[in-house]
Amino acid sequence: MIIAELAIFPTSEGASVSRYVREVLKVLEGSGLKTTTSAMSTTIEAPDLAALFTVVAKTDEALVGMGAKRIHIDLRVDHRLDKDATMASKLAALGK
Repeated sequence: MIIAELAIFPTSEGASVSRYVREVLKVLEGSGLKTTTSAMSTTIEAPDLAALFTVVAKTDEALVGMGAKRIHIDLRVDHRLDKDATMASKLAALGK
């Protein structure tokens, strides 16, 4: 299982980018992957890197389609191979 943290937003479209972030969230919610959005990023569970990179590419395409001229992408990936980790199991390990 892949657990990733994604923050993606245009840096060319002024101080407020909430309308762009809303479009990204639509893509993520329609992906079929489990996601949890916080104030600064979205955590994603994906079965493999291909699924993760596909959804990241689709979020980028959505921003390009909205006319963004420059897009910032932060992507952190935890690719655990020794067991099937999930967002819930990571939190449980912390006692949460």
